[in-house]
Amino acid sequence: MSVRLTKVSVAAMVALGFAGQSYAQELCGGIGIGGQWIGGDEAASDIATAPDYLEQMALVLGGNQHISLFSVSEPTLVRLEAQGRGAGDPMIDLYNANGAVIMSDDDSGGNGASRMEQELAPGTYCLAMRSFDNSPMTGFVRVGAFYHEALTTGFGGGSNTGGATNLAGGSSCGSARMLSIGMPGVASKEENAFWGFTLNEPAGVVITAESESADPYITLYDPYGDYIAENDDWDGLNSRIEMNWALDPGDYCIEVDALSDSFAPITVTVEEYDEEAIMRAMYDRGEAAPPLDGTYPVSNAGTLETRLRKDLSAGETTSWVAFDVDQAGLVLIEVIAIADGDPFIALFDELGREIAYNDDYGQGLDSLLTARVSPGTYLLSVGNLNGVPAKMRMLMERYVPAQ
Repeated sequence: MSVRLTKVSVAAMVALGFAGQSYAQELCGGIGIGGQWIGGDEAASDIATAPDYLEQMALVLGGNQHISLFSVSEPTLVRLEAQGRGAGDPMIDLYNANGAVIMSDDDSGGNGASRMEQELAPGTYCLAMRSFDNSPMTGFVRVGAFYHEALTTGFGGGSNTGGATNLAGGSSCGSARMLSIGMPGVASKEENAFWGFTLNEPAGVVITAESESADPYITLYDPYGDYIAENDDWDGLNSRIEMNWALDPGDYCIEVDALSDSFAPITVTVEEYDEEAIMRAMYDRGEAAPPLDGTYPVSNAGTLETRLRKDLSAGETTSWVAFDVDQAGLVLIEVIAIADGDPFIALFDELGREIAYNDDYGQGLDSLLTARVSPGTYLLSVGNLNGVPAKMRMLMERYVPAQ
């Protein structure tokens, strides 16, 4: 136990408050309230640069949850785990910076423990651990890169296979329908729960499963039947797995589950990983800040002096506005829909870190956020949750400390 305690920080789910509480309120759409950086502070909680896994020991009181905060500064395959002490049975949920649940798990770590592995884009995340039956529980939460030591064994005592077996063994994956790279396959979960694909040379891949009615959940296994990654609710209720490093040649298996309607058709596609296309799609959705080198359309509003009003259009893609601040202070940004629309806004600093997000301020669908800023360049994304073209009106105001 003495070795473990050098890597953990003890946290109790008690509303005591802590330094940085106001900042935590902005994380993960408010989920970060009461959370603690898993590395002790924000700088030490970047999994992409951490030399080893990061871990917390948490006391979860009845009906509550423990929130671990962490970030990734570059795309990283991250392993997320929770293990209860004694008879504890933890469940975990991962939230992105906007407060949306990316994935959830109960028992994939084996013996009641939870475990998830997923490629995460740069950003801040909140990992919530709670007790399956809402009873008080003490447990460990561990977040690390895929090459860091695992906390749990996973199903099968070493790899989280989730019940899949070797593709060549004539099992469910062995009889999977085969997909060609770039060519979609369509079937309901009842018609076909396993898809396969072949890589003739090392390559990264992107796997999508699309069906709002079915709410698909996909899991990827390697040629030996070992678990690689899983995803649920990447875009709405659709699922996506991004493998941005080269997988070895061989036959791979995709298990498809339907969390809603198992008879609804699901479109499954395997494509080669295209980093430029994936990053552009993230800019289109307002999930990552684009570069300011002219390769992506960004409207430059110049230096924000006191007040700026601007009309924008947002629809299938978000609109981006860059502005400069010449001294520390506070910015207030409000976006309303001129006609039908449901705007959302996100503010990023010049390094591309999301520092504020809002959707549905007050009783309506319009958005408003405030953020403390330092001198520098900032980027604002304005999107429409309806996904159709809509006219938006933006108001920016800057406030400076009294002298």
